[in-house]
Amino acid sequence: MTAESIAGTGFTLEDFADDIVEVWPENYEVFSLFAMHQTQWRTGMGGPAGLDYNTLYTTMTLMQFDAEKQIDLLADIRVMEAAALTEIHRKKD
Repeated sequence: MTAESIAGTGFTLEDFADDIVEVWPENYEVFSLFAMHQTQWRTGMGGPAGLDYNTLYTTMTLMQFDAEKQIDLLADIRVMEAAALTEIHRKKD
């Protein structure tokens, strides 16, 4: 990312993390599904509690994944969801 690539957006380079994270090809499908649902968190008084699985099921159906594939993707989504919740609720000192 360069200053030129974000010119006019209101962001600066400092607004973005320095670490480049690569997604392995075998994880791209589930990463994409997770990223598509980044605004679909169920929240409570303590903040985000988990993803809204109804939207996941709808998306996977629209993408025409069979039942076995959906089960595999949901298992991976749960791992990502747990890691995200740990980070979201981590106490910042």
